[in-house]
Amino acid sequence: MTDHSAMAATSDAPQRRAGWFARQLHKSESFRGYALLSPSLLFLGFAILIPFGILVVMSFWTPDGFQFNTSPTFKNYREIMERPIYGALMWRSLWVSTMATVFTVALCYPMAYYVAFHVHRNKMMWIVIMTLPFWTSYLLRVFAWKVVLGYEGVINSGLLWLGIIDAPLEFLLYSPTAVIITLAHAWAAFAILPLYVSLEKIDKSLLEAATDLGDGPMRRFFRITLPLSLPGVISASILIFIPTTGDYITPALLGGPDGKMIGNLIQLQFGPVNNWPMGAALSIVLMLTLAVISAAFILITIFVRKRIT
Repeated sequence: MTDHSAMAATSDAPQRRAGWFARQLHKSESFRGYALLSPSLLFLGFAILIPFGILVVMSFWTPDGFQFNTSPTFKNYREIMERPIYGALMWRSLWVSTMATVFTVALCYPMAYYVAFHVHRNKMMWIVIMTLPFWTSYLLRVFAWKVVLGYEGVINSGLLWLGIIDAPLEFLLYSPTAVIITLAHAWAAFAILPLYVSLEKIDKSLLEAATDLGDGPMRRFFRITLPLSLPGVISASILIFIPTTGDYITPALLGGPDGKMIGNLIQLQFGPVNNWPMGAALSIVLMLTLAVISAAFILITIFVRKRIT
């Protein structure tokens, strides 16, 4: 009798689990969302965690001729801490990425604001028009900016023709300025969409109520529109800041000697230098730095939003 009861309980276990799963799907909207996302999350988890694990393990190796010495060591990390060149390139990369992020968000916010609040028909057409230039290859856009910013490019030729300058502006090309301008344009599409979505979700009745209470346009913007659109600002900033910090194509083509970034050094380690362990260590340091900065940025933004609201 006891064996029969145990077998019955064992056979009922899958049914009870299925019943619990069905109840959770019915009761919890977040559970339904995670259930739908679980296949994609698992795939992305494996696609990210496995390469990341390989990088972590390889960062403790050292090169040995054309092979690797797999004995764990902190030599690569000590070298990164001791040699000033690595820190200088890291700081330059963070500074260039920060400037590119600030300029991109500052330029895209008015465009997203206009479409969200002043366009009442065919909004999707406006979004497509704003993102149309970004349908071309990233590399082609970088080369286009090389032509625009060149010594005999559109800007210098125009300023010389107008008589504003006597000689071409050298800082426009092969400098951090060229890298910032190009990155700001190249990643603008990744800022417009989250900013537009965030602004579009704002309840317009809140703005009307603020107007009825005597708030002017500027006060209404800083008290209501900007705080409520901060999630879009955060998303856009992170979407731009993280990939631009590790970018190496734009600095290689437009940066010149003073515009090289940490991504160029990582590319050299995995390429001509053939020092994969050092490249892995630099990649880990870069990822950890970006993770800390992004977390701090999000926490500060949440704090500021609470103070404003």
